[in-house]
Amino acid sequence: MLDRDTFKTIVDKTPLISIDLVVRNSAGEVLLGQRLNKPAQGFWFVPGGRILKDESIANAFKRLTLNELGITIDIKDARYLGLYEHFYPDSIFSADATLTSVSTHYVVNAFEIILPESNVELPKEQHGEYRWFSEDELLASDKVHDHSKWYFDKTKGFI
Repeated sequence: MLDRDTFKTIVDKTPLISIDLVVRNSAGEVLLGQRLNKPAQGFWFVPGGRILKDESIANAFKRLTLNELGITIDIKDARYLGLYEHFYPDSIFSADATLTSVSTHYVVNAFEIILPESNVELPKEQHGEYRWFSEDELLASDKVHDHSKWYFDKTKGFI
């Protein structure tokens, strides 16, 4: 992992490569978590996270499903939704007095998975609570972040 100052410089100067997970249950509902951290703090958002240096996308996928969902899922069991760009005016460092104007730029690989277990224990590190939404419900809610809504809009993304 990177030290805080190095990570600040990276967030300030480069895009971050990440994976977002559109997680569905057997009823077709979508799992969203209420974000605890910036960017998108307070919004309902799909689980996901950054790909680390020297980490393959397949290994990042396994790590992120374990960290974000509490179970390991292989990327072969997912459907690729496309490539997206997310721009945020703030970052995890926005409250830091030394870097108050750091924005965040993500290049996101989005995948859809069906959660194979109904009784998973969802981690609380990034999301304070979780909820299952129908597509219509999440698209209509102003509490669901636009970047999460984009995964259900065929005019967004690059593939």
